[in-house]
Amino acid sequence: MSLEEFHRNFRSDLQTIIAERVEAGEGPFPSDELVFAEMVMEHVAETGICEAPTVCHWSGKVGNAKLRITGYALSSDETALDLFVTHYFGTEELNDLRDSDATATASEGVRFLFRAASGNLDAKIDPTHPVRDLVATIRSRWGEIDRIRVFVITDGKTKTKRFSNKEVHQKMVAVEAMDMERLFRHTEGKPRDELAVSFVQSIGRALPCVHVPDPDADYEYALTAIPGQLIRDLYLRYGTTLLEANIRTFLGNKRAVNKGIVETLRKEPEHFLAFNNGLVLVCDEAAFERTEDGNLGLSFLKGLQIVNGGQTTSTIYFSSRDDRTIDLSHVMVPAKIIILKGSQDEARERLISNVSRYANSQNAVKMSDLSANRPFHRELEKLANDTWCPDGATRWFYERAAGAYNVMLLREGTTPAKRRNLKEMVPPKRKLTKNDIAKYHEAWRGKPNQVAMAGEKNFAAFMAALDDNPSIVPSPLDARWYRAMIAKVILFKAIESMIKTKEAKEVFRQGWVNIATYVVSVVADRLGDRLDLEQIWMRQGISGGLRDLLWDWAVIVNAEFNRIAPGQQISEVAKRADTWVKVRSAQFPTAQGSIQELRAATHAEHSTG
Repeated sequence: MSLEEFHRNFRSDLQTIIAERVEAGEGPFPSDELVFAEMVMEHVAETGICEAPTVCHWSGKVGNAKLRITGYALSSDETALDLFVTHYFGTEELNDLRDSDATATASEGVRFLFRAASGNLDAKIDPTHPVRDLVATIRSRWGEIDRIRVFVITDGKTKTKRFSNKEVHQKMVAVEAMDMERLFRHTEGKPRDELAVSFVQSIGRALPCVHVPDPDADYEYALTAIPGQLIRDLYLRYGTTLLEANIRTFLGNKRAVNKGIVETLRKEPEHFLAFNNGLVLVCDEAAFERTEDGNLGLSFLKGLQIVNGGQTTSTIYFSSRDDRTIDLSHVMVPAKIIILKGSQDEARERLISNVSRYANSQNAVKMSDLSANRPFHRELEKLANDTWCPDGATRWFYERAAGAYNVMLLREGTTPAKRRNLKEMVPPKRKLTKNDIAKYHEAWRGKPNQVAMAGEKNFAAFMAALDDNPSIVPSPLDARWYRAMIAKVILFKAIESMIKTKEAKEVFRQGWVNIATYVVSVVADRLGDRLDLEQIWMRQGISGGLRDLLWDWAVIVNAEFNRIAPGQQISEVAKRADTWVKVRSAQFPTAQGSIQELRAATHAEHSTG
């Protein structure tokens, strides 16, 4: 597939999503441009470049200066912030976006950041606009935010992908373009191409190393030591993307081993090389050259991932950030580098997974760290692929690996007709990610405040719950459970869709996802097993009677949010545990008339608490 074909297919997917929203009564709201932004931001999150983003369009002027953002992503610890600004052409042909125009677009986001951090933007923003939460967070957390990026997202093609950094109140802001070309490379399974480091450019020299080539193996081996300051800079630049194959969050400095790392950094930095087990990295390409003394040196890595030593990496970064007395100039970190060979993607990824699983580490690698390879996700993927909807012609798609849906379209949709047939068989609206399943599952389990914490946090909590109590799902997963799970998805989507219509926006002004989450939790709490999920599966939708009941309950939930915290953003109120306690105890009307999905014996029983 060419870049131009990818662009046309992307536009086709965009138009499909818009048409679905129009059919659902949502209209093309908010605009083609923002739907495009939503698609790109979702992709960026799935690729691991940032945490779950939020579409949040705002524009304004301060003097003659234009300020604008299209969305943002804030890390769970509120120390990393990404802003997104669109440059949208909306044309059939693929346009070139000049670097000067891309930087001008980025400047609108940089100005927004400057004004938000200065604390003089609040008066310019409508009190009900969701961007006020972001502005307040930037202002209050500015001292702690230390990794900031502004992305220009465009349906065009840029010559430059990374631009010169900008300075905002003594903090460096990285400026990048997320264009069609970059998206195309990601879709083709090459996101690691962007993770590259030239040691010659970064530190002025190649790293002394031992290189062990093996023509008969599927990898080569190199052993070196990497300066601690460079480790910090790489984490600052790439964040958790650098640790994608490690798939583990920072465990904190309270862990005994991590405390030991911090103590060494503080008191004996020159001994770090001797005391630390080091890193294991994989990469797709490596380059070598002679050092000044004539020995072999490692000069360049491309497609690098830290598969072991994520705790060492993050501890170096966070401890040096939080403790200015730590001097990394004398810190060297031992590193074992696996240079991958061959072009078989599955074999390469299997090798990466096994290296991550079996390599020695300071904090034991659990199978939960490699979440995508856990039996739960593999079984769910197989059920999704093998289970057809009642019409016998369509099915749902579980994206166990990020980008798998697009890969399917690329591999099997070799002609426009085949691609169209694939999308009819497996519509984009029936694609489910790991975070999606966690959201729908945990909402039904009565954890709406947890779900409101955002995708990654909720997913981590869901996986932890599976570890603590595996019985919350059958083992192995079966078709009955799968059908019930999809029914819960349909229920959630039905609520969200009806409260997002143009007419409904007079009642529900914000927080649609959170309201839907809480309504689903209320349904599970009040109806539970009395709701026939098999009927919802068979219909692939809900009846008019159930829809009316859910509307009434959504109105109550919305009113409870406004009563609990009048004038506050629902997204924040929804995260509080006491909010669910209060919503759960509210008075909800009983079902009036016949609701097909309710078992007959329960009609008279269901009064409110």
